[in-house]
Amino acid sequence: MTNTAISPLRQRMIDDMTVRGFTPSTQRGYLVAVTNFAAFFGRPPDQADAEDLRRYQLHMRTGMASATSMNAAVSALRFFFGVTLGRGDANVGMTTVRAPKRLPVVLSPGEVERLLNAAPGLKYRAALGLAYGTGLRASEVVSLKVTDIDSERVVIRVEQGKGRKDRYAMLSDPLLDLLRAWWVEASKRGVMLPGGWLFAGQNPVNHLTTRQLNRAFHAAKDAAGINKQVCLHTLRHCFATHLLEQDVDIRIIQVLLGHKKLDTTARYAQVASSTLHGVKSPLEHLNLPPA
Repeated sequence: MTNTAISPLRQRMIDDMTVRGFTPSTQRGYLVAVTNFAAFFGRPPDQADAEDLRRYQLHMRTGMASATSMNAAVSALRFFFGVTLGRGDANVGMTTVRAPKRLPVVLSPGEVERLLNAAPGLKYRAALGLAYGTGLRASEVVSLKVTDIDSERVVIRVEQGKGRKDRYAMLSDPLLDLLRAWWVEASKRGVMLPGGWLFAGQNPVNHLTTRQLNRAFHAAKDAAGINKQVCLHTLRHCFATHLLEQDVDIRIIQVLLGHKKLDTTARYAQVASSTLHGVKSPLEHLNLPPA
């Protein structure tokens, strides 16, 4: 959308998203998607029809846009046409794209240990250790406050995680010890305000950003000599996979991860080595001569 002719339309869309409780990041994403469509269309987007939307989706596909990007654009344009304009064009002109299903790359427990030991300082070792030890998302880790750590009940309260849901995460003894060590150090340095962020940024008033935590992850990964193609979110994958390998009930893991559907959690069964090792290959039943 431009800032002149259609600014009232832009405001109407913002109002529609605000009424429905869309997060600021979702609103920004939707506005960018409609802006990109308007740039392709060359005219105010409310003048487009189903055929224009179909051409835009073809344009994205031939431009090698990912399935995630295409589906995000479909969601935004369906909202814009269906809610803000009260039309059904996007439902006719656009379709969601099936994303390729890929199994996550998982580190071994030994590799995770090397990575945590190579973290740049106690603050990041505690934050990355918490990500692995609880399976929390990066955004959930950096948003924790000191008061969210309930050592008496041995749980961590996660307020308004993904999907705007509250839930509890597990708090193991080693993780509690690690967090206490960080609390002592941070208190001595004056970088942790009473009742403030567990992992504060450069200014203790603000929490650590996911970008800063991601940089620390990759620094630790390189220092530990790990060559696998992994990212910060890999620690969440490791949490789930390693629990499965310890024979923890998958429904318990589902609750710990905050998944709505069991199918989402079940994919970790495909990467758990214990699942593979528990099955005998048909080759083992053959009487073959030694090499």
